[in-house]
Amino acid sequence: MANLRITWLGHGGILYRSPGEQWVWVDRWTGAPTYPDAYRSPEQVHVVAPTHCHFDHVGDDLADLLELAAVEGAAVVGSHELSVFLAGKGIEATGMNKGGTFEAAGIGFTMVHADHTGGATLTEPQGGGQVTRELGCWGWVIEFEDGTTVYHSGDTDLFGDMRLVNERFSPEIAVLPIGGHYTMGPEDAGRALDMIGAPIAVPVHYGTFPILAGTPEELDDVTDAQVVTLEPGETWEHES
Repeated sequence: MANLRITWLGHGGILYRSPGEQWVWVDRWTGAPTYPDAYRSPEQVHVVAPTHCHFDHVGDDLADLLELAAVEGAAVVGSHELSVFLAGKGIEATGMNKGGTFEAAGIGFTMVHADHTGGATLTEPQGGGQVTRELGCWGWVIEFEDGTTVYHSGDTDLFGDMRLVNERFSPEIAVLPIGGHYTMGPEDAGRALDMIGAPIAVPVHYGTFPILAGTPEELDDVTDAQVVTLEPGETWEHES
């Protein structure tokens, strides 16, 4: 069995290639100015697991999510509301809510709280105007085939019940936003790591635009966890 490989897709996006060679796509946004060209045509799609449906996590009108979900054999998992929306597009998805766990491709996905908003901005079919539809926001605790556990927080502020992620799941790796403005910044991400207890942190959701000013170096200054800093398209391998 191989090691877990984590590829940063720029902005908030991550591609997980599991020890069992399953490809799990989280929050792919090909419109990001930092999106790596090597991943514009997805080679394999086994699980699609967004954390919410803001355009910078699923594409305009959910285009990036829909492209991945349309791949034959892909399992899509998200909120109940998202599953209902996708059903209207002819796509079968597993809907769930916080506290639930679902297994896809031999990998466990537990939906947990995130402190953010989750409105999808959609273009109306007639008139070209835009409406916002609330589809929810959440984080994932992902348990891979070899037992490696990742807390992928999604976009979120710091909140006290991150301690429960530690108590319930003891994740080895935390994937956290650090940019600030729309999410927590490096200082609060450091506080989050204190509560989560993960010895390894992969920072995301920074540097895409000037307003997302937090940096991995600032996170490294406020945590004892190993900060894995990746360039968009770069892959880090976890030695379990």
